[in-house]
Amino acid sequence: MHLDEEFKLTILETSDVHGSILPINYSDNSYSNCGLAALSTIIRDQRKINKNTLLIDNGDMLQGTAITYFHAKINNDIKNPMIEVMNLMGYDVAVIGNHEFNYGRVYLEDAIKLSNFPWICANITKKTNGESFTSKPYIIKTFDNGLKVGILGLTTKYIPNWENPETIEDLNFEDVVESASKWLDIMKRQENTDVNIVSYHGGFERDLETGEPSEKLTGENQAYELCKKVNNMDVLLTGHQHRIIENILVNGVLVLQTGYNARSIGKVSIELTKKSGKWSISSKESSTINANGVHVDTRIVDCVNNIETKTQAWLDTPMGDIEGDMIIKDPFEARLKDNAYAEFINNVQMDAAKVDISNTAIFDNHCKGFKNNVTMRDIIANYKYPNTLKVISLKGADIKAALEKSAQYFSMVDGNLQVSMNGKYPKVHHYNYDMWEGIEYVIDVSKPINSRITKINYKNNPLNMEEDYAVVMNNYRAGGGGDYLMFKGKPILKDIPIDMAELIANYILVRKTVKVALNNNWKVI
Repeated sequence: MHLDEEFKLTILETSDVHGSILPINYSDNSYSNCGLAALSTIIRDQRKINKNTLLIDNGDMLQGTAITYFHAKINNDIKNPMIEVMNLMGYDVAVIGNHEFNYGRVYLEDAIKLSNFPWICANITKKTNGESFTSKPYIIKTFDNGLKVGILGLTTKYIPNWENPETIEDLNFEDVVESASKWLDIMKRQENTDVNIVSYHGGFERDLETGEPSEKLTGENQAYELCKKVNNMDVLLTGHQHRIIENILVNGVLVLQTGYNARSIGKVSIELTKKSGKWSISSKESSTINANGVHVDTRIVDCVNNIETKTQAWLDTPMGDIEGDMIIKDPFEARLKDNAYAEFINNVQMDAAKVDISNTAIFDNHCKGFKNNVTMRDIIANYKYPNTLKVISLKGADIKAALEKSAQYFSMVDGNLQVSMNGKYPKVHHYNYDMWEGIEYVIDVSKPINSRITKINYKNNPLNMEEDYAVVMNNYRAGGGGDYLMFKGKPILKDIPIDMAELIANYILVRKTVKVALNNNWKVI
């Protein structure tokens, strides 16, 4: 009589790390309970517990902090710090995230070449031959006892709505459900996998308990649909939405999402039993392990010490002075009426584009505006994305539709203004509330959705709904990002391929002193 063979498999997931290596906030170098240096300690401990551990990154690794910006834009003669760290940590595989494209194709492809692990993605394919952009849609890990684990990579198909077209013009972004069905069938039937893991850089479009839509079903997030429609999938690792989701089964599929900025790591524990020569899963569960209070792995700190030192020196480079008050004391109040910081960013955009209408956003509530003496640190801390600018042609009706879209950021509860669920769920969307310069407008939150704009003037006259206007905005918004679909496909009058951080720095350097301007052209009531 043969005893059943048992096996324990651990899968560790990072996702949406966004360049976070060290436990610091680059805006002021204060401590932050995040970073791969802390996660590396957790990973080493988990490997001691179970040597049969796989480490997977689920995308959005290469962009997001000052150190990644410095490497990509200022000094890429130094080895890529993210890849150096990932190699040192011993990743088994990584998945392409949407922000992987932000620094351009050459930067991404160089990162892939330098990696000691494969990058996978099944649904981003080359137009020339239909092959995976990364050459590998999936990988197979075979353990000493013969257990075969397949890992399939998928990426949100919504990237063309955000990314500069020239960066991705030779690529197809296929539906993840169709791609998953195709490749998981191949993995199961041809590769004879015992366990199939799908690592999807995307999130859930429906409530996991009720199945009711939790957002507009645009195709940006299809994780729920994957669980419902795709066979041969045992575990679904997700991301993109920056949520914590653990130990939930959707249609028998174990799901996991592990937050952002390397604040925690996801863990999947699978117990398998081999009977009559065939492996079967006897139990599976998922959880997250928080990085708070975890000692950093000094190997990671030492690995990036050189580029970190150079980054810190660059961040402290003085740019010029602000005359007046451009500090954001209350981010909610700053979104209720014209503020000096938003007006400044719009002025930088209009100066670069030579147009007189612009929109911008305060990206998150960590944005503090500019103190009187501005350094590069202040610029990167406030303008965190590597956006470029586009000038597009809009009808007056498009501008009104965009303002109505922004107005959905607010709701009225018991007579009090607050951020609506639309702005907070499934993740906080402060960056999708735009503030405009060059027009005068009023948002009345007491009015019904899509009827909240009670005034729009241009040069002291009502905006003409049929007239064409040249408007400058960042490339993310110009492509329809944030569901501003009224911008998508509009004629591009001018492309300004210079990062906003550089444009802001140059604007201040040329003037040496920038006087605060505030024309109070808009308000929320």
